[in-house]
Amino acid sequence: MATRAGLLKRFFSTSMFSSQTTAAANAKPAPIPSTTLFISGLNKRTTSEKLNEEASKFGEVVHARVVTDRSSGYSKGFGFVKYATIAQAEQGIKGLDAQFLDGWVIFAEFARSRTPPGYLASTEKNTHQAEMD
Repeated sequence: MATRAGLLKRFFSTSMFSSQTTAAANAKPAPIPSTTLFISGLNKRTTSEKLNEEASKFGEVVHARVVTDRSSGYSKGFGFVKYATIAQAEQGIKGLDAQFLDGWVIFAEFARSRTPPGYLASTEKNTHQAEMD
């Protein structure tokens, strides 16, 4: 009888669709492979030179940049590395992802392209306007 009450409580306390809806809403499209990597989890004192030095172990680095705060000059905790080829960028992900740099664990993935603010909203607005006409 106790197990039956537990099952009923569990059944009525959760929605069978909640986990699927949440997962679908939080799912981001897979990044398209490119020569630019997004590096996160950087130490506040990590410099672009240090990031370039570490990334060059896995291929020819065209450009490496740590994004910094304007007022303090310290790292914001992320940066970008651009490799010469996509194959080298893939090697960079394998070599840099979940590794230590300046005492912190860093993560590497292909950089996603940014959409300008308001771009999506204006595109949807134009689509809905065209449907109404």
